Amino acid sequence: MTTPSYFDKYENLSFTRDEDGVLVLRFHTKGGPIVFTGQTHEDLPSALEEIALDKDNKALVLTGTGDAFMSEIDGASLGEIFKPAAWEKLRVEGSKVLQRLLELPMPVVGVANGPATVHAEYLLLSDIHIASDRATYGDFPHPAFGITGGDGVHVVWEEIVGSARTKWLLWTGEAIDAQTALQWGVVNEVVPHERAVERGIEIARKLAAKPALYRSLQKQTLNLNLRRRLLQDVPFGMALEGLTAADLAYQAQN
Repeated sequence: MTTPSYFDKYENLSFTRDEDGVLVLRFHTKGGPIVFTGQTHEDLPSALEEIALDKDNKALVLTGTGDAFMSEIDGASLGEIFKPAAWEKLRVEGSKVLQRLLELPMPVVGVANGPATVHAEYLLLSDIHIASDRATYGDFPHPAFGITGGDGVHVVWEEIVGSARTKWLLWTGEAIDAQTALQWGVVNEVVPHERAVERGIEIARKLAAKPALYRSLQKQTLNLNLRRRLLQDVPFGMALEGLTAADLAYQAQN
């Protein structure tokens, strides 16, 4: 099995793949926990497309590096998001990430190897979700920046935990721990921290061993409603988010 060119292509994405066809994607910044940037946002849709087209990938494990899945973001690197053209670029990228995660022709095992308070929805869109006992979940950036959470967090969290809990998380910016996430139905298992990624790979290997057509069609079957919700509700949500970003810029200038 040859090493695909995309393995070394993306600044914040690290790839390994074993002989069973289990691909592990780790978010990182210079080999440590990731600081999410505009470059990450731009690269992820393309990376997911390349993963989907690679027939040697039979299952995907999605995780972070070190002791965090994703908990820091460089807001300035996202660009002049208060300008329509810049926001449209982010809107397209953000929509593609969510859709492509659900459209991958393989099962995805998400592993929260620590705090997931930036883009936790990536984990929530996985087919099986494992959490380290040190994991926490929430939505830090939107409440902190004063920008409406319309980029899919409103859809994915509501589908997983319901309306009341979603409103609490997205209004307050508070986080929940791994055991609370288990009680809420966010995760399937909570395991000791040092076992989290290993456990995710174990499950992914079992799924990778299933017939190829089953893997692909089961993926589609179990995500029909989420796909409909994303296509229907994310464009409007991101329009509202863009308005709040523009308003922040206006307030700063006046």
